[in-house]
Amino acid sequence: MAVQWFPGHMHLTRQAIEDRIKQVDVVIEMVDARLPASSANPLLAQLTARRPRLKVLNKQDLADPARTASWLAHYNAHEGMRAIALDTTDGNAAKRLIAPCQDLAPTRGSLSKPLRVLICGIPNVGKSTLINRMIGKSAAKAADEAGVTRKEARYVLEDGFYLFDTPGVLWPRIIVAQSGYRLAASGAVGRNAFDDEEVALELLDYLKLAYPQLLAARYGLKDDLRDVHGNSLESDALLEAIGRARGALVAGGKVNMQKTAELLLQDFRSGALGRITLETPEEFALWLAEGKKLDAERQLRKEALVEEGHIRARPLAKKALSKKPVPRRSAW
Repeated sequence: MAVQWFPGHMHLTRQAIEDRIKQVDVVIEMVDARLPASSANPLLAQLTARRPRLKVLNKQDLADPARTASWLAHYNAHEGMRAIALDTTDGNAAKRLIAPCQDLAPTRGSLSKPLRVLICGIPNVGKSTLINRMIGKSAAKAADEAGVTRKEARYVLEDGFYLFDTPGVLWPRIIVAQSGYRLAASGAVGRNAFDDEEVALELLDYLKLAYPQLLAARYGLKDDLRDVHGNSLESDALLEAIGRARGALVAGGKVNMQKTAELLLQDFRSGALGRITLETPEEFALWLAEGKKLDAERQLRKEALVEEGHIRARPLAKKALSKKPVPRRSAW
């Protein structure tokens, strides 16, 4: 998978969260309701592990309602955690955050002991839009692209309730391969970090099995989802069929696969395909177990190569006192 995006400002964001977490009472983590686990940053889980947490499944209006209910039950079963689903386009939805935060920190919330809440999440998950609705004005930048918010900000939502916003932050390496594709499909990473056609094919691999009726309805494919033997059509053939249905053709009647991939991804992101969730708690648990196994095997192979002298061991990084973090890329 060629997706990777960890620019320099995300290093700074991680440090800012580490510093701020010592001073907050509750952490709100916003995730995408269409990919709740894949859009949950494991770095944030580590940094905020000792604080009560509120999981906000945003964009619920784009997600599968039945699967959203399963994810809420999954998260609410964890001690010290609550979970709610929101649609930030609803003007009253933001108010629902205050009560659960107060429940998670019942001794805070007065002028003498204000409730200090940190809100965080990956890029393009909807934090800025939510904050703007909470405070009633466009104080936080909001855009449908990754990495818009770059600096921490503090807002007073009501007497005794302070909200600290942080830039969206991804993590350097993802061990769950499926998560990388889902993050790319959702728009959580910049377009230069992945290949549209590759991500579209991975998306079709899942949709043709989990939501075939939505594909058929959107693109008028009917029986085109299966081959002559009745088996699910290969995803590249399905993408080509979608391109023909949408008229994404070039000279000679050939399908423009790049344009078709862009159309499919946009239809998913906008909700034009229907209400879709790309993972269940059970599916993600299996993917995570497999990812951890493969990562452990990779680490053992690397250690063996170091021991045999084929590659050099990476030296321990010295703490930089004045050096500015440099953007870097690495394979997921």
